[in-house]
Amino acid sequence: MSGKYVFTQGLKELRFLFCQTSEASAATRSFLNRAYPTMKKHNPQTPIMMREAAGTQPRVYARYAFGQEKQEALSGLSDTQIEERITQLVKQQL
Repeated sequence: MSGKYVFTQGLKELRFLFCQTSEASAATRSFLNRAYPTMKKHNPQTPIMMREAAGTQPRVYARYAFGQEKQEALSGLSDTQIEERITQLVKQQL
């Protein structure tokens, strides 16, 4: 798992938005509880932000160099599917 979360140099920020209580955000919360320590350990200089707001649909934003940004909806995905999406985002180079 450790190699999956070594971010590219172009990734400047990873931001998660989700609801702290909804069932739609349960897989996102589970993923973050499991994977955040590993991501932060391998990328101590990259901000990984978690924003919780009631009723928010889960999504992730990846901000790259030169202000470019990509986002992915995480609603309806399992913990494993979320892991695959995040791995793709953090490995991309724009």
